[in-house]
Amino acid sequence: MNFYIRPVEPGDAKSINRIRVMPGVYENMLAVPSERVSHVEDYIENLCENNHEFVAVTEVNPGEEQVIGMAGLNVYSGPRMRHSATLGIMVHKDYQNMGVGTALMEKLIDLADNWLRLVRIELTVYEDNLRAIRLYEKFGFEKEGIKRMGAVKAGKYANLIMMARINPDFASLKP
Repeated sequence: MNFYIRPVEPGDAKSINRIRVMPGVYENMLAVPSERVSHVEDYIENLCENNHEFVAVTEVNPGEEQVIGMAGLNVYSGPRMRHSATLGIMVHKDYQNMGVGTALMEKLIDLADNWLRLVRIELTVYEDNLRAIRLYEKFGFEKEGIKRMGAVKAGKYANLIMMARINPDFASLKP
């Protein structure tokens, strides 16, 4: 399957929203199935220099794109935490296990290490989302803790695992 990665654009909101409310995707995110397109439109419209969002796109018909995934880094704005960012990622249900998540992660890691010179990237993931945990571990993320009953999932409180990746260029620095 052919796809490419580019920065998010305002016209992507509708496609992104479809993924965010899609069964097989929203259960592992902090989205809800009633989320409106305007929520995504507002998010894209209010991106600033600390937000770095990318979409994975495939061509469904000549000249017709379809967003099949999205990932981003949000760099902390406070001066004492600007070396860190949070990471979020999602992939369309029909395109999971096809390398889309890996390609998006590669893009984010390259940006973090080679352009933003971030020391730390952090995220949370539901503890039963083993596929995502394996992907994060493949990119050097390690488990740092558990947020017990950190979010609601399918009508029950669920644990979240806190994970982080330290840029290898800075790994020898000790706090």
